[in-house]
Amino acid sequence: MVQIKALACELPATRGLPLSRFSCADIVREAQQCGIVARISDTTVWRWLHEDAIRPWQHRTWIFPRDPDFARKAGRILDLYAKQWEGKRLRCDEFVLSTDEKTSIQARVRKYPTSPPRPHCHTRVEHEYARAGAWAYLAALDVHRAKVFGRCEKTTGIDPFSRLVDQVMRETPYRDARRVFWIMDNGSSHRGQPCVRRLTEAYPNLVPVHGPIHASWLNQIEIYFSIVQRKALTPNDFSCLNEVEDRLLRFQEHYESMATPFDWRFTRNDLAKLTKKFLAKPVPLRLAA
Repeated sequence: MVQIKALACELPATRGLPLSRFSCADIVREAQQCGIVARISDTTVWRWLHEDAIRPWQHRTWIFPRDPDFARKAGRILDLYAKQWEGKRLRCDEFVLSTDEKTSIQARVRKYPTSPPRPHCHTRVEHEYARAGAWAYLAALDVHRAKVFGRCEKTTGIDPFSRLVDQVMRETPYRDARRVFWIMDNGSSHRGQPCVRRLTEAYPNLVPVHGPIHASWLNQIEIYFSIVQRKALTPNDFSCLNEVEDRLLRFQEHYESMATPFDWRFTRNDLAKLTKKFLAKPVPLRLAA
């Protein structure tokens, strides 16, 4: 039993097999060929593996933290979610926004009309479609007020992102706020010190906060994007590109009418435990979505 479990915990390539992952049948075949057992059933192997929740036929995508300043950058974001900055409580006239872009949202015009659901029949969406263009959807989420600002642009870039910033910062209460923290990743539209200089020169009360590289799971706007994808864009069935824009912008209002701030529970203490674990032994962080 122990040898079978050990075999299941190996990568097939380390044994010279042209497989990406093991199935129960593969494990049985390899165990017999290498002399671990003379005969064993797939069911027995599955039962033994099930005892320790070993499932080599499944996989998950991960990414290793490679930013040397990961803990500090991540910690600042977690502090902002907890309404803290540099050890002090945020004031009532200070706000936290999470921002990013959702690229290449296509308008797929189906070649046969979609049929609605009916008893004993799902909604049916024609497989074939014509492309009618695509938008880049830029958005910012006020994480403590569950308020969304978004716009559709033909492409991403510095100028489109600047227009989103203008859209937000020219409105109250952000225009007159003491500080407005913008949490963002390191994409080309808002990367590094040139971005910091550009934004702070335009809006002295704006504080750019860049996350660690490859840490999109820390950015709450990604949670909103996942909701948009599920609720507004799937299935992708539009008559034209303008309909995509209309759907996205009206969904913002729909979302705000019933949304509350995300119940974010990952804290600095959780980060410290995780950091200690992957410093002691390289352990990957899960890549979100």
